[in-house]
Amino acid sequence: MHSHHNALRVARELQPAAPVTLVRPDAALNAARFFTSAFPGKSFYAVKANPSLHLIETLWAGGIRHFDVASITEVRLVRGALPSATLAFMHPVKAEEAIAEAYHTHGVRIFSLDTHEELQKIVRACATDGVPADDLTLCVRLKVSSAHSKLSLASKFGIGVADAPALLLAVRQAADSLGICFHVGSQAMSPAAYADAMAFVRAAIVEAGVTVDVIDVGGGFPSRYPGMEPPPLETYFAVIERAFEALPISYSAELWCEPGRALSADYASVLMRVEKRRGNELYVNDGAYGSLFDAAHVDWRYPVRLVRADASEADVEEFAFYGPTCDDMDHMKGPFLLPSDVKAGDYIEVGQLGAYGQAMRTGFNGFGEGATVAVSDEPMTSLIPAGGVPQVPGNVVQLGVAARH
Repeated sequence: MHSHHNALRVARELQPAAPVTLVRPDAALNAARFFTSAFPGKSFYAVKANPSLHLIETLWAGGIRHFDVASITEVRLVRGALPSATLAFMHPVKAEEAIAEAYHTHGVRIFSLDTHEELQKIVRACATDGVPADDLTLCVRLKVSSAHSKLSLASKFGIGVADAPALLLAVRQAADSLGICFHVGSQAMSPAAYADAMAFVRAAIVEAGVTVDVIDVGGGFPSRYPGMEPPPLETYFAVIERAFEALPISYSAELWCEPGRALSADYASVLMRVEKRRGNELYVNDGAYGSLFDAAHVDWRYPVRLVRADASEADVEEFAFYGPTCDDMDHMKGPFLLPSDVKAGDYIEVGQLGAYGQAMRTGFNGFGEGATVAVSDEPMTSLIPAGGVPQVPGNVVQLGVAARH
């Protein structure tokens, strides 16, 4: 992987005809250091957001020791790269073969579930010669609201609070360590999402009367995008810590989280070329079947900038993008804000694509991956403080102030 300073230098030196992924190792290091120092518990990187081995190793270098893996392929990937990492298989519906391989071959001891059937599957798969495992940490996935989040995760997984107590009691019998996990949805715009979810957790624990050893608040920590300006991450951590400390749980209980987007978004951007302009529609060489899946399918707006040696003096206008494939659905309506004189042959950098960018790429229509180049400039926009050092003390006094910005 060659190192260049920034997008302009890549455009000048390579004049690439295919999209180029620009990766920022320093940004990933910052994000890792920030979570390991500021989050009041253990941070598990959600590998699905970006399974790049370089990123995973960079996060490890920044202090991340725990990884949320949601498929057996992710289990193998991380275990192969990081023999001493702690892996948590946090998909609530798994193949029995995957559970068995994770447990017996790769040393996975943490699993999530949301049904009695999945509990029986885990117990069977982790047994040795018919003897049940006595070293399992099992996390019951609770259904909570996604009301505060840009992408809901409320409908697919999770057991309702009314049904949770019976499952918690059953899991308590099988598990060495009992956890409760949830997911407030992706890109949670308010810390209230976590406070609301913790109220569900409290109700389930009180009703079941069980001793809980782990509270896993999942992911959903936001990044910064155009039109999406969440409060500082420190504010989220303070709300979570306060709610955690008020729960009726074991004195030695652990607090976990599973950031995907927040640890990976800053890591990568994509340099694209404009192939044609039609009014305020730009035909570009990456799109819905490439790294702009979310821009096409959930109308995600990414930060964009024109990459030219001489900065444009033109006024900014709203543009939509068409991707390179023959499919009409390869359309990103944005709007993306660019100078009004953008034209065919120009390069555009699209930021914050480290999360769910490279990970979503397909080879459809023959348009696949281009080169990857390391750059050393800052991410286009970020919620991670400079140097990975927390800005606001995680205390209640600061809470109201930070939340109002």
